[in-house]
Amino acid sequence: MVGIPESSYHYHIKMMKKENPDQELEELIQSIYDEHDENYGYRRIHLALKNKKYKINHKKVQRIMQKLGLKGKKYLRKTRKYSSYKGAIGKVARNRVNRRFNTIIPLQKLSTDITEFKCADGGKLYLSPIMDLYNGEILCFEIRRHPTLELSLKPFEEALEIIKDARYRTTIHSDQGWHYQHKKWVDKLKENKVFQSMSRKGNCLDNAPKESFFGLLKQEMYHGEALVSFKELKTRIEDYIDYYKTY
Repeated sequence: MVGIPESSYHYHIKMMKKENPDQELEELIQSIYDEHDENYGYRRIHLALKNKKYKINHKKVQRIMQKLGLKGKKYLRKTRKYSSYKGAIGKVARNRVNRRFNTIIPLQKLSTDITEFKCADGGKLYLSPIMDLYNGEILCFEIRRHPTLELSLKPFEEALEIIKDARYRTTIHSDQGWHYQHKKWVDKLKENKVFQSMSRKGNCLDNAPKESFFGLLKQEMYHGEALVSFKELKTRIEDYIDYYKTY
């Protein structure tokens, strides 16, 4: 009646009756997705499975997620970047990193920048972290209500305590914001024998790892959520950075 060989008919009947061989894997992927507040896409779930010693192709993870209808729900809006560029107020350093972000040496290349968030009371919150490009770890950070010079200096001073025993001379990379052109910032680098590197003006790809971190942070814990007070947002960011270091 259906116009196919009898052997094909029985094969398909057998397959329809067969239990789902990926049932356990599907349940695990669902649990990872739920555990991370529906933020993980197939790449990060694939990495989570790899960390759990599962040997599986990322394409299969993608197919299962499509089957289950799992998709990161907060990647619908673009993130907003704070720009501290106010023209040339000091000497602009050359781009030593030049998009060579990868390194096998801890504390050899650091990256820093500033981003802003809106608060419920109409004010703003500013975040200034310092990242080790060796493994993407946030070494230290500062959160303030205003983008003062101390917003960038304080985490850098904390980072100096971490890098003082580094095997190789450290380079810290930033944009051309006024914080990083300021005499205090430049003098602090020279005093501690740290190389300075700057992105080209208006080229966010020159500091892509830090931009990626800001985008991830905002999409996963800020965009799509109701605005909260400065204190509450500060706590959420601190918790997220701790979560980011862990996972």
